[in-house]
Order: sequence, then structure tokens, then C-alpha cells
Amino acid sequence: MKNFSAVILASGAGTRMESSLPKVMHSLSGKPLVKWVIDSVSALKPDGIIVVLGHGAEVVEEYLSESGIEIVYQKEQLGSGHALMQAEKVLKNYEGDILVVSADVPLVKPSTLSSLVSNNRKTGASVTVLAAEVKNPFGYGRIVKNVRFLEKIVEEKDATPAEKRIKEINSGIYCFDKNLWKALSKVKSDNAKKEYYITDTVAILKESGRKASLVMVKDNYEVRGINNRVELSQVESILKDRKIKELLNRGVSIVDADNVYISYDAKIGRDTVIYPGAFIDTGVSIGKNCIIKGTSYIANSKIGDESTVLYSYIEGAVIDKKVKVGPFSHIREGSVLRENVRIGNFSETKKSVIAKNSKVNHLSYIGNALVGENVNIGAGTITCNYDGAKKHQTIIGSESFVGSNVNFVAPVKIGCGVLVAAGSTVTHNVQSGKLVIARARQEVKCRKIADK
Repeated sequence: MKNFSAVILASGAGTRMESSLPKVMHSLSGKPLVKWVIDSVSALKPDGIIVVLGHGAEVVEEYLSESGIEIVYQKEQLGSGHALMQAEKVLKNYEGDILVVSADVPLVKPSTLSSLVSNNRKTGASVTVLAAEVKNPFGYGRIVKNVRFLEKIVEEKDATPAEKRIKEINSGIYCFDKNLWKALSKVKSDNAKKEYYITDTVAILKESGRKASLVMVKDNYEVRGINNRVELSQVESILKDRKIKELLNRGVSIVDADNVYISYDAKIGRDTVIYPGAFIDTGVSIGKNCIIKGTSYIANSKIGDESTVLYSYIEGAVIDKKVKVGPFSHIREGSVLRENVRIGNFSETKKSVIAKNSKVNHLSYIGNALVGENVNIGAGTITCNYDGAKKHQTIIGSESFVGSNVNFVAPVKIGCGVLVAAGSTVTHNVQSGKLVIARARQEVKCRKIADK
């Protein structure tokens, strides 16, 4: 959708969050509130996006520094209308429509925003307001209309008793035509809060003979604003519940939905079973017929079909099919576990590729390593990859057998079919097919017992 630009209002202080962090930077399911709105707007491919910053501007500005989004600043907190005025310097001569969205309404859908812009064009309105009908309208601006045409929006503090009984409320999301700036110039601060309200533009446009239109949102949760941590937590629950319902309807089994966390963007295949305690964070893809059991944490990782994760921590990893991880394993960033690999109790991997059918069964650390196929890593094995300044690689060839309590001092390369004796500290390369023993010879000496 072209011929419109978007202004995202992100300048509020958010004092009710009781935080030094700007409200719009608080995380919802792993993504800042402002990014949720940016993503919804970006999906419509506008001509441009302008974000109005105020409180904590430097934090938000740094986050958006590589986004290509234009930033303007509201130096004084004088209301939503005053915040929108700051975008005039960028859009004053723009001929398209202007979509205005608050940065604290993260659940609004691209399709809803699209319908708002389309309605403004279709009806020839100078402003279209996105509204919702709610049971408890306290705190929201009320929609005042004549039959079905929008007349004005009245803020809570300025509403009459009759207006306060109105159930249709303003979402804070609008689409204007190019008459916006002329209307904004006429907005005054003669209200209870001494602020400039965007909502006053509706009556101003109507008085000048322009048309004001209305679009009712189907799902009220789309326009639910976040002003404090209670509301943030409630919206987090909404996202989680929606995701769980979606997964259940797609053939995923969730044993106890109240005791798991599954991110909004998780992809999980049919017949996978998620047990209580699982925390599936952002960026996760899990295949079909998998088992995720116990207090497992998974983030930014891909897990293949028929794999099992037991009480383990996985982040930034690629795991192929039929892999078993855990219990109590730590699979760190850069780990690649190929088909039918086993990582067992209290073992850890990082920046390592472990080829198919290999096993790291328990109490081992494999870092900066390439492990071939059909390799057995015994208990207590460590790749000593860090020399205090740099990290080095260990290579273990296919079909090798590594006994328990072995140290590989990197850089070191072990050939294929090598047998490494238990308790060895390997400091040099080993050719294929060899037996390496790198430990002191055991000596047994007589023990002299003192006379009693």
C-alpha cells in the first residue's frame, strides 16, 4: 500500500511503568513495544515512517539507529497533538495520507491499519478514527457521533456524565489527509490537562466542512494500550494464550498450557509434545514428533524432527533430526548437532559441529571443535580451547573413541579411528588409526607403616 506515510508517537514519559527505561522500550515477548508497532506499519510498505521521541530519546534512538526510520523530537511534553506537530517539518508538503499510531499499542494488526487507510480514501474523509467498544471505557476518549457519523472525541477528564457513559472509545490510531497540519495549527490547550490533543482535530475538521469517518476494530485487544507493568503482563498473557491455541489447533500437544511459555513467533510441528516447565523464547523452530520436557529453555534455535530435549538450556543452536539433548545439557551459540547425536547429563557445547551418530554423554565440554561421525566422547572430556588470549580449534576424526577424563589442548587434530586412552592430556596431533596414551605411568611402591 503506497501514498501514505506513518507517524509513530513514542515520546511519552511512561511514568506509570516506574522505570528508568522509556516505556516504548519495555519488552513484550522479546521485542520492544515500539518495534511491534513499527513492524505492523512496515508490513504495509508506507512511503516513510517517522517516530516522534521525547522521554529517554537517546535509548530509543540508539535502538532505531540502523532502521532507516526518520526521527523527530518533542522536547516538551505538551500532549499528543503537540507530539504530532513535530512531524510537520518532515511531512508538511507531503500529499498522501498520514497514519498516526501510538507506540504503546503493540497488538494492532497490519490488516486493521490497512483498513483504516483504505476507509479514509474510500469515504473521502479528512480523518478516520479507529474505535472500539468496551465494557469499561474509563480513562479513554469517548466517541461522540450523530447516528453513524463521527462528530468529536471527548477525553475522560473533559467528558460530561452523559459522555462518560459512552462505550465506544478512541484507540489513539488515526488516518488523516493533508488537511491535518492546518487543523493541528488550530488546536488549543484550554482543557483540564492544559495539553494539545490530537482528538480536537476531529471537531476542527468537521467545523471546516471536512468529513470525519470511523472504523470499528473487531478485536478490542488490538487497541489495548500499555501504560504500566500490569497491563504489559496482561498483554503478554494474551499473546501467549493466542499462540498456544494456534499450536493446539495445528496438532501440537501441550500438557499443561498454564505452565509453559511459548513465544509469539515459535514454529512447532505436528505431534510434538511440550511438557510443563518449558520456556520457548523468540526465534525457535521445532520439528514434528519432538519431545520438550522439563524446565528447558530454548531460544534462537532450530530443532529437527523426532528430537528430544530434557531439562536443558539451548540458545543459538542448530539441531538436526533424532537428536537427544539432556537431561541438564547446555547447548550454546554456534553449536550444530547433526542427526542422531546424543548430548547427555551436564555436558556443554559451544561453536562446535558434532557429526551424526556421535555421543557426548556426560560431564564434558566441547568448544570450538569439529567432531566427526560415530565418535564417542567419554565422561569428563574437555577441549581446552582458550589460551588466555585466543581460542583455538580441536578436530576429532570420525570413528574415534575418546575415553573418560581426556583433555585436548587446542589447537590439536585427531585423525579418524583413533583411540584416546582415559585420563590423557593430548597436546599434539594424532594420526588416524593410532592409540594415544598421554598420562604418567602408574607406580606402586611399598608403604612403610610406622611401629605403634
